Amino acid sequence: MTTGNPFRIRTMEKGDLPEAFALAHSEGWNQTESDWKFLMNNPHNKCIAVLVDNKLAGTATALVYSARLAWIGMVLVSRSYRSMGIGRQLMTEIIRRLENTECIKLDATPAGQPLYESLGFRSEYSLVRMTAEKILRIKPDLNISGISQLTEQSLEKVIEADAPIFGTSRAGLLSYLYNNAPDRSFILSGGSSVSGYFLGRQGTRFNYLGPLCANTGENAVLLLAAALSKLEGSSAAVDVFADRTGFIPLLENAGFIKQREFTRMYLNKNTMQVSTKYQYLISGPEFG
Repeated sequence: MTTGNPFRIRTMEKGDLPEAFALAHSEGWNQTESDWKFLMNNPHNKCIAVLVDNKLAGTATALVYSARLAWIGMVLVSRSYRSMGIGRQLMTEIIRRLENTECIKLDATPAGQPLYESLGFRSEYSLVRMTAEKILRIKPDLNISGISQLTEQSLEKVIEADAPIFGTSRAGLLSYLYNNAPDRSFILSGGSSVSGYFLGRQGTRFNYLGPLCANTGENAVLLLAAALSKLEGSSAAVDVFADRTGFIPLLENAGFIKQREFTRMYLNKNTMQVSTKYQYLISGPEFG
């Protein structure tokens, strides 16, 4: 950073967690302290904070899946310190710390997209955030008897099946999600193969549903029905691929309302250009 800047950027420390969580909570974000700890406890991830007069004023994180892929999230600046160039400084610094990563991705809000474009990010496809204050069962009720809850043993099968769908292994994330909410993690098996899977997690405002991957649209609907049956009457949020025009009406049928769009973006070569054919719900903008 140049001399005279009123703020400084450094690696996040455990002592920053209460302020970071409070900042995110004040903005209505859904992440829990557990989500922050998951990102901060892995030394391969990049978590940075900006301080103004020794007070935390902003954050940015990167979940490093491998040397091939990192996912930027939690880019947040306190309202008191906006329009000072802090967001650009945070992004510039975290990109610098990921300089040896083949591909960097993020899910941009409309407000953040111009900044990311100015830093060289390119658009890949669109996502839609939907929320439900009170989940309803999918009508008509579907037969979900072929679906079972995940176990530690079947989780290994999901991790193996997920890698070619997502483009790289996300074993750490899937394990975290399973341990966060094992009662709402499901698998649909077809003989010895995995036909689909669903995981979710708790949030501060909404239960978060996703990822959901399946080999057919019909199986995706069955997995969604299984998840919703566990959470009927509760609030929830999802991020669904915008081109899932046959799937979105089912979410609306269950009480979900469209809130806003995200744009998935990438920096450097898009070597992780994986087909979304089998993906329906993502893991969240902070995780991909």
